[in-house]
Amino acid sequence: MQTHPGRLGEILDTLAFATDPAMRGDMLVDFADRFREVPPEVAQRPFPPVHRIPACESDAYLWGVLQPDRTLRLYFAVESPSGISAKALSFILDRSLSGLDPREVARITPDVVTDIFRANISMGKGLGLMSMVRAVQTVARQAARHLEAGGALPAVFPRAGD
Repeated sequence: MQTHPGRLGEILDTLAFATDPAMRGDMLVDFADRFREVPPEVAQRPFPPVHRIPACESDAYLWGVLQPDRTLRLYFAVESPSGISAKALSFILDRSLSGLDPREVARITPDVVTDIFRANISMGKGLGLMSMVRAVQTVARQAARHLEAGGALPAVFPRAGD
């Protein structure tokens, strides 16, 4: 049995109660409604291209901010107003992974997209959402390397060339 980092397992357990696809869809829409994008003190439009998540249909962006307590805080922006799935996933990733050691965050795997959305998404959307998870892995690994190298805190990731 796979263990998930942070509170991700709890969120997946909550979603598992929704055996009816309509009920599960309602839960995901609720998560999307609770999404809050990156605050202006972290990033402002136009967002730097290094933060853009590749292959995401909803034009999403990611920031990982390494906190003074050596934990990672995730922030997202989803530019498409109809990006409900991207907003739901962003909320879930932030809620379950922010505040963890970056090495713990890096344990997440793209198959969590299937756990969350099941077969209710198109192949293109699924690939974009998996790209979001891979971006989180990349940011977490960069942050962990930064900590191991004794880098200054706070620090923002991703960084070009890292």
